[in-house]
Amino acid sequence: MKIWFDILTPKQIMFFSPAIAILQGDGHDILSTSRNYREANELSKLKGLHLIRVGSHGGSNLYDKLYQSSKRIVELTKIASKFSPDLVVSFSSPEASRVAFGLGIKHIGFNDSPHAEAVARLTIPLLSTLFSPSAIPLTAWKKFGISPKDIIQYNGLDPMAWLDQTYKSRAVKGTLYSNNSSKSNSSSSNSSQNLFASLGIDDSKKSILIRLEESKAAYISNKNLRIQPLSFVDHVVNTFGPKTNVIVLCRYPDQIREMSKRFANKATVLKRVVDGVDLLKKVDVFIGAGGTMTAESALLGKPTISIAPIQFYIDDYLKKIGLVKQALTPYQLDKLVNSFLTDQERCDEVRDNANRIIKEMENPIEKLIKYISTMSKK
Repeated sequence: MKIWFDILTPKQIMFFSPAIAILQGDGHDILSTSRNYREANELSKLKGLHLIRVGSHGGSNLYDKLYQSSKRIVELTKIASKFSPDLVVSFSSPEASRVAFGLGIKHIGFNDSPHAEAVARLTIPLLSTLFSPSAIPLTAWKKFGISPKDIIQYNGLDPMAWLDQTYKSRAVKGTLYSNNSSKSNSSSSNSSQNLFASLGIDDSKKSILIRLEESKAAYISNKNLRIQPLSFVDHVVNTFGPKTNVIVLCRYPDQIREMSKRFANKATVLKRVVDGVDLLKKVDVFIGAGGTMTAESALLGKPTISIAPIQFYIDDYLKKIGLVKQALTPYQLDKLVNSFLTDQERCDEVRDNANRIIKEMENPIEKLIKYISTMSKK
């Protein structure tokens, strides 16, 4: 089959890379597109994934979002028409959805973010099939105009796509990593160990990693927030910074510039994109303001604290199964961070609980590969 993947974010690179490798290894013809977006650009190079960049991220301005999306639809229409795919796969890409619908191509999409209503409204009604974690109720998708019969659920979370060792091994046998797989595999443990040195971080201190919120997403900029994450980041830097490595991971160049000025000589603001798994393995505590890295940290067994400014189904699920703690006040945050930094037994319990839970989860990529395999035989 000829399959077109539209891959827009760092999470989607991590998510779809194993599937692309497996499908290429099985003989399918793959087209992979993306857009000019700092983190995605740099991570695709780290992972050896070739992407055709089409258009750019529209930022936080509504006019710019619409304009860049419209330009991208036109360019993708030309590319898709020439490639003539049998199937389109995306993580609910608005542009891929419009092009696939307009050209009459079957489009299957993944989504774990019904809170991102703008994207959902533009994509969910146009999908042939939606893949989504069972942690999100079917009713959450109903308002977007898709029938439950067109939804395939998986008992797992999206980071399983790149944390599942079974499928990771199978992906290496594909063609995606043919030029650098042996090198990257043999140096995997070393890259994690040497990461702090390359970033100029003191490895003798305990470390706290903070992932900032998706400030330019419509679901953040258009909502009343229950907390202001930046005030919590300030609190962590000022309280724990003197004796602990506080590492701030931004999403956009302007965030990097702002945080670098704000926390000069107080925290480490990462200026280059690094492998998130390697980074999480090195730190002692993770604090996330929403997004996939919170789930990734939790499934890796790291003490994980959410300071998400709005409610997320996945965060709620992770809290329910005991892998994430919520902090809604600086006092709660203090207690949690102090506990994780000083109580090794509690940290060991978190890790053991994560190891037990992850063994019971399904890999969404397995669902995708089976779906495509069945489709290609028809």
